[in-house]
Amino acid sequence: MKENFAELQPIPSIVLRPATAADEALLLEIYASTRAEEMALVPWSEEQKQAFVTMQFTAQQQHYRKEYPEARHDIIIRNDRPMGRLYVARRDGGIEILDISLLPQERNAGIGSHLIRELISEAEQSRRALRIYVESFNPSLRLFERLGFSRIGDEGIYFLLEWSAAQKDISKSMGPFGSADKIA
Repeated sequence: MKENFAELQPIPSIVLRPATAADEALLLEIYASTRAEEMALVPWSEEQKQAFVTMQFTAQQQHYRKEYPEARHDIIIRNDRPMGRLYVARRDGGIEILDISLLPQERNAGIGSHLIRELISEAEQSRRALRIYVESFNPSLRLFERLGFSRIGDEGIYFLLEWSAAQKDISKSMGPFGSADKIA
């Protein structure tokens, strides 16, 4: 499968820095951008849409803090410009991408792919699985599948995807008919 040209180029000067309270407005803007298509479909006033998105953002932030207190919440920066967020929980059983979101004007430039590949490398080196929940209708689902993630769960509108070094090792040892090659 042919990859997007932007994904083949090195992505210079991407930096992750911890999110702080001063980033709250930026984080809300990033979150709101992920809900924009959905909000365009509802017959609400702009004030109602903003109130709903703010409520959902606050609930999500509280959930992440409660369920993943050890997680890193980072701002994605390129050329000194904030452009997204990456939340990752590193646990003994695996690495969980809680959220990776880019502002609309920064999408499809290979930045997300670059960051996910870095996490794959970390998972491979530490021999841990890398997991993420993705909405079944989210266009990024194709990206994760292209990068070697497999669906291991289905929870309503969410698929649980996993990349694992063990899965990669099995794939390498498979013969042309899907079974392990045997040496006679």
